[in-house]
Amino acid sequence: MSKIKSISSELTERLDWLVYLGDLFLSYKKNKNDQFHSIIKKAEINNSWFTEKNINTAIHYWQSKLKFENLYAWISNYEITKMQPVKVGIIMAGNFPFAGLHDLICVIISGNIAIVKTSRSDKVLIDYLIDYIWNKFPISKHYIIKSEILKEFDKVIATGSNNTFRYFEYYFKKKPAILRKSRTSVAILENNTDKDSLILLAKDIFTYFGLGCRNVSKLFVPIGFDLKKLICAFDKFEQIKFHHKYYNNLNYYKTIKILNNEKFIDGEFFLMSKSKKFTPPISEIYYEFYSNKKDLIKYLKTQSNNLQCIVSNSICENHVNFGETQNPMLSDYADNIDTIKFLLTN
Repeated sequence: MSKIKSISSELTERLDWLVYLGDLFLSYKKNKNDQFHSIIKKAEINNSWFTEKNINTAIHYWQSKLKFENLYAWISNYEITKMQPVKVGIIMAGNFPFAGLHDLICVIISGNIAIVKTSRSDKVLIDYLIDYIWNKFPISKHYIIKSEILKEFDKVIATGSNNTFRYFEYYFKKKPAILRKSRTSVAILENNTDKDSLILLAKDIFTYFGLGCRNVSKLFVPIGFDLKKLICAFDKFEQIKFHHKYYNNLNYYKTIKILNNEKFIDGEFFLMSKSKKFTPPISEIYYEFYSNKKDLIKYLKTQSNNLQCIVSNSICENHVNFGETQNPMLSDYADNIDTIKFLLTN
């Protein structure tokens, strides 16, 4: 049942800011707005992992989410009342286009003030979106503030690597905080997993070059599973090997394995290696055999702090369907921590 009986004028205005961004994304898809297109090309120059194709993938996702009916359905699960806004520092990730946008949206919806420190990797795109809102809604300048250094803030949402996480814990230990470190996602295959599911799995693995925490980086496969079936199922993404950074990684790690006489499967544009680890280097996929599904599920529960998604065909609770890791609901919060609830709590 909806907790919002009526929307305040302040919340309506903030939703307008977000719908305005959605309209930007939608109009770009239809008409290739020249100004926004130039920003996209600039973003690619700034960070070559941000190819125009990958940015367009992210644009397609956000234009479908930033519609009034979707935003309303999401926030109707919360009791959002007028309160004294607090300053929320956001240290954004930059591993894929618009990686920090969801956190910014949450702060906007909660009625608080966002102090945004963008990642250098995603600065071009996020800065443009903030400017875009500022230009249309001048009052938003009081609620969305860019900052290279976080000084005065009441709460913080910080996303980074395992190394930076340790610094986050130290610097923000006296503030209410959501602190995120590196995570990855896995997929559970079965002997009856069909080719269509494997084709969808390729999206979960290779979108954004596999750089996101929702990207599948490891496969759990039943003993006897023919791993070579994956090569054919994944061939739609073969073109990623023509990206110079991806190819350099592929060539480097392949050479290292050959020199060290390590066993691996050569998928031509990706490598597959047997490993107990969860996070392979770029261009590589880890796999591990299992014999008992119940034991595997128990094991994965012990690894919940390292995992973002588990892709499967209904094998476990809270699973993600094949091909859907890059299409989360607005209510699918990173690390399963409800960001809106955190922001609404005094």
